[in-house]
Amino acid sequence: MPHDTKASDLPPITTLLTPAERQRVDAAGEGCYRTLHRDTVDDLIRDLKSRRVQAVLVSVSCAGAQAARVASLVREFPRVPAVAILTEFELKTPHAVLALGQSGIRRLVDVRQAVGWRELRGALMADTGDSGHRGMLGQLAVDLAGAPPDCWRFFETIFTCSPRIGNVRMLSRHLQVLPSTMMSRFFRAGAPAPKRYLAMARLVRAARLFENSGFSVANVANHLDYSSPQSFGRHVRTLLRMTAGDFRHRYDGAGMFDRFRGELVLPYLTVLRSLRPLTAPPGWAGPPQAAHERGPREPSPRTD
Repeated sequence: MPHDTKASDLPPITTLLTPAERQRVDAAGEGCYRTLHRDTVDDLIRDLKSRRVQAVLVSVSCAGAQAARVASLVREFPRVPAVAILTEFELKTPHAVLALGQSGIRRLVDVRQAVGWRELRGALMADTGDSGHRGMLGQLAVDLAGAPPDCWRFFETIFTCSPRIGNVRMLSRHLQVLPSTMMSRFFRAGAPAPKRYLAMARLVRAARLFENSGFSVANVANHLDYSSPQSFGRHVRTLLRMTAGDFRHRYDGAGMFDRFRGELVLPYLTVLRSLRPLTAPPGWAGPPQAAHERGPREPSPRTD
């Protein structure tokens, strides 16, 4: 594992494996993911609800006999990738593989040979990339074609940053720019405030999570690092004038992303394609640095 990468920073994978498989899966994923080894499907479901689990990995040897519970997991959490591995072949193996396929697991990796472990590592790392967000960013890349690199960096960040970044001050620190500077540049360009972009992007993430019927409002609030379900509910009510329950039933990830684009991107394409929220444009002469640093301070943003 690279020295600058902590195990706690790696994407978590929850597993249902035999003791021997656990050791081999750990070895195959060293430096790429961290494993949460569990004993039952119910344990996996608890992980999915309480942690930001990126994928589920089950063994044909363990999960075949629990195919009905695995089917419930896949049905309730369709946006969390589920992968099965085959480490040995027995008389009951074909039936177990068929049962897992019928449960909804569509990816089976045969790791009886060394190439299989490389395939497994690649499959899990590809799955942790979140194809939904990649698709959204792909659409934004088309919308913002020709925009300055730091404008694109702003939009990419609000969809991929840690959920802990919940306000403009924290976002600015992450992007290494003064909050007042970034807000001023959006204001001068005639674009909506950066805090509105961040807040709406968080709701796109929430709508994606709600596509997993196994998540409660409290689970989604926890995954997105809101201080409480009530805080999340106030956030939804302030931005969309509806309850968290209504939001859940009205929007999926794609629908909320369409609203994000319709309100905050498409009407402002001209200004966004020339916006430099993180760097001063060429030839721009601002006030002396010291005075700039002493400019009006941003009120402490609320995380809800």
